[in-house]
Amino acid sequence: MAETRIEHPNRDKAGSKVTRAIVCLLMLATAGLTLVITAGGWKVLQGAQVIALFYILLYVVMAFYVLRWNRGVLPVSAGLSILLAVVAAVSAPGWFARDKPGFIDPSIPASLLGLLTIILVPVSILLVAFAVHGMAQKWNVEVEQDVEDEHDVYGSGRRPEPARA
Repeated sequence: MAETRIEHPNRDKAGSKVTRAIVCLLMLATAGLTLVITAGGWKVLQGAQVIALFYILLYVVMAFYVLRWNRGVLPVSAGLSILLAVVAAVSAPGWFARDKPGFIDPSIPASLLGLLTIILVPVSILLVAFAVHGMAQKWNVEVEQDVEDEHDVYGSGRRPEPARA
C-alpha cells in the first residue's frame, strides 16, 4: 500500500533559501539595532521602552518562525517594519538635537544613537522588500507524493511471495 508524503517544492529552490536567510538576518539586525538604541537611550526614552522591548521580542520570534518556513509572519513583519521605518525617520533628528548642552546625556552619545536610528530606516525598508519577495515565492505550496512500500515490487499493493524450493 502506498503512503503519502507532503513535499514543499518551492522551499528546495536556492532563491527561497537565500530569501529566508536574508529575511532572518534583517529581522535579527532590526532587533539588534532596536536593542542598542533602547539600551543606550533608556533614561531619555519617555515611556517608549516597553514598545521597543515588545518590537525586539516580536522580531526575534518572527525570525524563528521564518527559519521554520512559516510564511504567515512575512506580511506581519513587512507591516511592522514600515511602521518602524516611519518612527525611526521621524525620531532620528531628535537624537541629533540632544547633542547640545542642557540635555540629559544618554548612556551612548546622542549622535551615535541618531546614526543608528538612521541606519534602522534602510534596514527596515530592506526587510519589507525581502518579506514581500518571500511571500511571492509561495513557501506554503504543498505537493503530495506517493511513496511505494519497500515490499511492493509490482505496484499492485501485494507483497511478493517467497520463493519455494
